[in-house]
Amino acid sequence: MLEVGADIIETNTFSGTCIAQADYELQAEEEVRLINRRAAEIAKACCSEYTAKDPSKPRFVAGAIGPTNRTLSVSPSVENPAFRNVTFDEVVAAYHTQIDSLMEGGVDILLVETIFDTLNAKAAIYAIEQYFDSKGVRIPVFVSGTIVDNSGRTLSGQTNEAFWNSVQHARPMALGLNCALGAKDMIEYVENLSKCADTYVFAYPNAGLPNCMGGYDQTGEEMREELRPFLEQGIVNMLGGCCGTTTEHIGEIADLAKGFSPRKVPTVESKMRLSGLEPLNYTPDPSCARKTFLNIGERCNVAGSIMYKKAIVDGDYEKALAIARKQVEQGADVLDINMDDGLIDAVSAMTKFVNLLISEPDVSKVPFMIDSSKFHVVEAGLKCAQGKCIVNSISLKEGEENFKRCAKICKWHGASVVVMAFDENGQAANFEDKVNICQRAFRILVEEVGIPPHDIIFDPNILTVGTGLSEHNNYAVDFIRATREIKRLCPGCKISGGVSNIAFSFRGNEAVRRGFHSSFLHHACNAGMDMGIVNAAQVRADIYEKVDKELLEYVEDVLLNMCDNGTERMLEYAATLEPKCKPTAVVKKGTAPAFQATPKLNAKDYDTLVPPEKLCAVPVYRPFESSIQPSANFGVLDKLFKERVLIIDGAMGTSIQAYKLEESDFRGDRYEKHSHSLQGNNDLLVVTRPDVISEIH
Repeated sequence: MLEVGADIIETNTFSGTCIAQADYELQAEEEVRLINRRAAEIAKACCSEYTAKDPSKPRFVAGAIGPTNRTLSVSPSVENPAFRNVTFDEVVAAYHTQIDSLMEGGVDILLVETIFDTLNAKAAIYAIEQYFDSKGVRIPVFVSGTIVDNSGRTLSGQTNEAFWNSVQHARPMALGLNCALGAKDMIEYVENLSKCADTYVFAYPNAGLPNCMGGYDQTGEEMREELRPFLEQGIVNMLGGCCGTTTEHIGEIADLAKGFSPRKVPTVESKMRLSGLEPLNYTPDPSCARKTFLNIGERCNVAGSIMYKKAIVDGDYEKALAIARKQVEQGADVLDINMDDGLIDAVSAMTKFVNLLISEPDVSKVPFMIDSSKFHVVEAGLKCAQGKCIVNSISLKEGEENFKRCAKICKWHGASVVVMAFDENGQAANFEDKVNICQRAFRILVEEVGIPPHDIIFDPNILTVGTGLSEHNNYAVDFIRATREIKRLCPGCKISGGVSNIAFSFRGNEAVRRGFHSSFLHHACNAGMDMGIVNAAQVRADIYEKVDKELLEYVEDVLLNMCDNGTERMLEYAATLEPKCKPTAVVKKGTAPAFQATPKLNAKDYDTLVPPEKLCAVPVYRPFESSIQPSANFGVLDKLFKERVLIIDGAMGTSIQAYKLEESDFRGDRYEKHSHSLQGNNDLLVVTRPDVISEIH
């Protein structure tokens, strides 16, 4: 492959994990490490030889990290969709061993490839980040997904843009697609990645589709012509071949690429990009934030729905799934999932429910908010979700070190993170404390952890008004004013909150409670609130402009703290309403004469939400500087990617088939008496037939 023009060759380690090698009873760590180290050493020796022949064309080894033969997002049991035959932690551990061994062997790049389940890829990325963090060194990472058919989705159901949103936290130097499809079927999906990904993009498709015998008939010249549009349209920085390709194919591709310039990496707008099976790219509208407000469905929260809590306690997960499905049908953009209750084993319930949700495409198409006050429960949820989630929440309550630890784990999972306005001294209730705590947290996350501002979501605490306690009267005003100031002082951040908290005092009176929610969202969104945990159907129905004007006056006297006796007046008025009526269609009780409330006390004649006259300057935040040292290959590869289209070889299996090897070739001396058949375990050939692997390279 190097002889005909490959710039990058893959190690023969597609199945080089203990999970995959268990099929051959070779899962022992000693064997797995040997396979990966030897594979890397053989490939490295070949690359060094060809680089020495022509230093102007350096060659690189990509450590191949395959998907394993297990899937974290799909149950192997039709009868039990929540069941998994492997855990996230087991997959991470398996990948960590493989990565460590590949690095020992001297690979230049780590290539997470043939991703049919994004959660497996996220486990590989987690292991990679763990490894880099522990060793203090970073090498380039390439990530390659697999679209299984013309639906444009992975086997686990994600579109390719949703896949990108899920793995972009790895900051891959290059992103692409390989396997499953031939070039002509793959091009539209590569083109889509080329538009949305601000990194180098590649493709190494199969040599067409397999014939009825599982072989590939497309010649190198035919594949060359099918790949020509990739280059003519300027959508790739690297090309190659996967299943069915040989030196003939790679040689033709390399020759073709010489006549074309590489794709120019686009500048992609910095924004919060979430995903379920489908992408959710959040773009707020500053002129009308209410229009772009993200509705986070509250009904899969045991504190937000008695019906849902009962279903979980009773083990009635079908009913719980129906509640989730209905929320999405009614307009939830994101689904909040919370299991924090003394009667529930939260880790077990979170794991089972998220696994079940993944099996329901009508629900899992939206991103999840994994919600718990216990971080180990949050982690349990993240380990089941292939999409890019929101974590709700972390805080400074237990100090900066624990805050940074939790934030780093969220970053490794690729999650956006909600930060509660809570520190070592307690919960922020007033304007000043909300702003100060959030600004402190923002600085830590941006400067010390390296979380992008657009993935930081503050919850400045929506606290209940109308309680009868005067010290609570300004809670809503303080939240709304703090929202505006936090957005100003922490550029790029988002604001969220649990909206139902605001009118908890008026539960049982639908018109009043929902009227509070509508008015609060109107004013909070005008101040910059981006999202909230809400009853999606009610929020969509209770448009502020349609709320009964008489009701709204009483609501806003309390909400905006417009007089000292607003709560008393609200209670008087609420007593005249039918408790189940809607805020947009108020129904009075009986036929009583027109209602007259107690006169206002100390009524305010000014806007309580007006910003302070004197505002401090917006701080300058220093860029995150990682202590992990990048390898020199970053600079070399970056230069090459800008100069020309690179060539990668990804077809080790096809080349091995041509040798017609027998059982004895796979056994060699080391495995002569091994109890299990080994024929077909191609990775093993780096130990038993290194001459074959070296010749293919």
